[in-house]
Amino acid sequence: MDSGEQLVLDLVGHVPELEDLYESHVFNENGEVLPHVFFWDVTQEVMDSFLAPQGGTLDWRKVLDFLEDRMKRGVPEVDEIIVTSFLNYLPYPGSPGHEITKSLGPVMSQRFTRIRPAG
Repeated sequence: MDSGEQLVLDLVGHVPELEDLYESHVFNENGEVLPHVFFWDVTQEVMDSFLAPQGGTLDWRKVLDFLEDRMKRGVPEVDEIIVTSFLNYLPYPGSPGHEITKSLGPVMSQRFTRIRPAG
């Protein structure tokens, strides 16, 4: 198993609310785990919960904390997935939910600023 697949499994283990999303992903990808594709879906789930009036069913803060922890470890393949398929898809300034970028931990915030200096 590669580090991207392990990242997905560890995230689902840490945030059980993502189990259904994971099962659906594996089913739709013929039994495979495609980390970049999965993280696109995770980003959508995080934003849906962030924007929900009552906070949604997903603890989006728990997802951000998990991703921050993984980025602190400095594993290039893992960092690439988080930056490319999560941070890069966060809303732009003026878009609903852009405020979530203020909730990023220091490592993710630094990487986010690097890829999107204007937010």
